[in-house]
Amino acid sequence: MSKKAFFVTIFLMMVFSFVFGQEIQTDEVVNELDEVVISDSKFSLKREQSGKVITKITAKELERSQGQSVATVLAKTAGVFINGVSSVAGQDLGVYVRGGRNRQVVIRIDGVTVSDPSTSSGDFDLRLLSVNQIQEIEILKGASSTLYGSGAAAAVINIITKSESKKKISANFQSSIGTNQSQEDQDYDINEFVNLASINGTLGKVSYLGSIGNQFSDGLSAAEVEGAESDAFSKFNVYAKLGYRWNDNFRFHFFGNLDQYKNDFDTAAEIDGNHQFESQQLRVGSFWELKYPKGSFTFVNSIASLERDFIQSGFPSKYEGNIHTFDAYNKYNLNSRLYTVVGANGLYSKFSLQNIPFDSTNLEETISDTDAEFDIIDPYVNVVYVSGFGFHINAGARYNIHSTYDNHVVYNINPSYTQVFGDNYIKGLASYSTAYITPSLFQLYDTAFLTGNPDLKPEESTTIEGGVELSHKKKTMVSVVYFNRKSENFIMFNPNTFANFNSPEDIKVDGVEVEVSTVVLEDKLSVKGNYTYTNIDKLEDNIRIPEHMVNASIGYQIGEKTYASLNYQYNTKRTDNDFTNVDPITFTPTQITLDGYGILDFYSSHRLLKNLTIYAAMHNITNEDYQEILGFSTKGRNARIGINLEF
Repeated sequence: MSKKAFFVTIFLMMVFSFVFGQEIQTDEVVNELDEVVISDSKFSLKREQSGKVITKITAKELERSQGQSVATVLAKTAGVFINGVSSVAGQDLGVYVRGGRNRQVVIRIDGVTVSDPSTSSGDFDLRLLSVNQIQEIEILKGASSTLYGSGAAAAVINIITKSESKKKISANFQSSIGTNQSQEDQDYDINEFVNLASINGTLGKVSYLGSIGNQFSDGLSAAEVEGAESDAFSKFNVYAKLGYRWNDNFRFHFFGNLDQYKNDFDTAAEIDGNHQFESQQLRVGSFWELKYPKGSFTFVNSIASLERDFIQSGFPSKYEGNIHTFDAYNKYNLNSRLYTVVGANGLYSKFSLQNIPFDSTNLEETISDTDAEFDIIDPYVNVVYVSGFGFHINAGARYNIHSTYDNHVVYNINPSYTQVFGDNYIKGLASYSTAYITPSLFQLYDTAFLTGNPDLKPEESTTIEGGVELSHKKKTMVSVVYFNRKSENFIMFNPNTFANFNSPEDIKVDGVEVEVSTVVLEDKLSVKGNYTYTNIDKLEDNIRIPEHMVNASIGYQIGEKTYASLNYQYNTKRTDNDFTNVDPITFTPTQITLDGYGILDFYSSHRLLKNLTIYAAMHNITNEDYQEILGFSTKGRNARIGINLEF
């Protein structure tokens, strides 16, 4: 497809939304269902019975995010800032929630906590995931170590992958092409391709699902420097699931996934380079559920092998990590008011590192997985009480048994009160929660880069929340939440010794999160917005965290088959480290202020046939020029078109 034809197609798709979308809207009776949340209790509770404000990214919203990254979708959520989402596709991602960082956010996929013990923070790399394989996402903010263990200090991101169809055979094919260009390069060369093919179904008691996806991006340089070579990114995803339902009370399935990507990257800020990074995870596991009167028992486990290869770089190295995790829990309803969960969560992880010493030309093992390993076993209990007069309480405790550290107890108490007025309600909530973050294997045992410190103590965190939520006829929702976090033994980096250490001072931060959503005009017009204030002046390390964040979207169902939306995101100025200008004695980098920026996006889709939908999207319509990371490129105005075919 030529550049001219591509651009014309984008324009026609926009016009398509407003011309062919003017159809007669057929009257339909829509059954308004109560929104159900699971993340804060592991039970399916009505939203008004939950003492947390949980953000849910629905299947419909994800369908309208085809071609985007998982991080881009998450970054539109109140309280969640992900640095690097608008840079080159392979850019390292910084996940910041309520002043916390990657290691203080737990990511779970289909009930399994995922992480990478070979990374410096032990966090999971979101770049491995594909939006096209995800059904929905729940984001639970606040300290949640009681249910989800170490690391759940600032938020838990629960990702649910797509499930199999009830039909004997179903198939789905998605494909999109787009540009990948900076603010200065507006030639509209087609440099991005995203595809997915999936087949699934149910044959009697057997269910199956298989999907394969890929992404390729090129045309944009990581470092912002004139004449720099573009840095390509290619990703490949395979997912398979095979299940069996013995009867209504017993079911199980096995799953496996292979996710890998290859990424070109530059030497440093404003310095071009010819380096390459490869990352791969292979994960297999199983899910078992047995139901009985008033309760159920669930067991889910996974074994993962992760590899990260920096052989073609200035510091040639190879990381390998292995992690085995399980969660076994029993849910029991004592009566219609009292719900209990009793369970045990386990994790075993290890990693090894090979690099080329300065006096050698061959890879040598610097860190052995026989040394860099630990395991965690956590029994836990959680209780939810739902009264008949609007009072609810969610409380629990977890006993952490760590092979390296002494045992530790965390707990939470989360009361709320809901007053219902017909189809409306107002809910007041409060919570006091503790959490812990054990140092990663890398932070403990790294000797290659001299950052390891075996004397590190676990971080301990306390979160206080208070807020209110209003719902009007299940169409309008407003929530306001105040949070206050305090962290002890916060792990920091010493630029003089290059070693990690525990901060002698407590790290404190507070802020406010506001969310608003409504649907009007017979549910054709939807409006959503959120605002986040983070008091970064309290943070000792507030690098790359904006004080104010705003997200807003407006969508309109123009006709029965056509939908269009505008999305706007604004982040205020942030500080960043300038490593080209450091103190000659302390080696502390100079801090630079990056300007705030606003990005406006457009999306439109049209259902051509019963099973065929086409869509077009434009990112950064105003071609805003800004930096997320000092000295690195961001995307300018970019366009994308695609199809979604279902059988």
